[in-house]
Amino acid sequence: MRSNVSRNLAELINYKSDEKDRRRRRREEEGEKTRRRRKRTMAQLVNKAKNFVADKLASVKKPEAEVKDVSFKGVTRQFATFHSTVAIANPYDHDIPIGKISYSLKSAKREIASGVIRDPGSIVANKSTNLEVPVNVPYDVLLSLAKDIGKDWDIDYELHLGFSMHLPIVGHFTLPLTNAGEIKLPTLSDIF
Repeated sequence: MRSNVSRNLAELINYKSDEKDRRRRRREEEGEKTRRRRKRTMAQLVNKAKNFVADKLASVKKPEAEVKDVSFKGVTRQFATFHSTVAIANPYDHDIPIGKISYSLKSAKREIASGVIRDPGSIVANKSTNLEVPVNVPYDVLLSLAKDIGKDWDIDYELHLGFSMHLPIVGHFTLPLTNAGEIKLPTLSDIF
């Protein structure tokens, strides 16, 4: 009888020990499931927040620009000057200062002039502002385009502009603008 009691007692102790192990494993598994669930929930929440911010930023109005004119402006002893007139519309209630304008003028698939204009001014609030971007092209570059110029006395061009500014909420923003066309060159009688 004593051996039955000992055996039953040993079984009861083993059962209790096994039960404790089962509970501990179950808690660990549930804890792991809970941690995974929380991670998944946090990831979903972060994605929703990112999508919300991206949607809001996408709907924020930004300035718009359009090249109105590119023309020959004048000559000096070193270069010929071309001017492009750009209209920039400001949708905000306050002026936006332009940090810099970067430009690149290409003709015959070659860059003939490039540069940066620092601190060119501001875009007036709720209006369209016309900015002139002067581009100086050295004569030796113009002479290398003689084939194109000789055909029809104009230069086929591609103008790339970048207006860098700091916008509220959006932060640093560069408004890119590309325009292609022809610049009619003046004849000698136009110059003299």
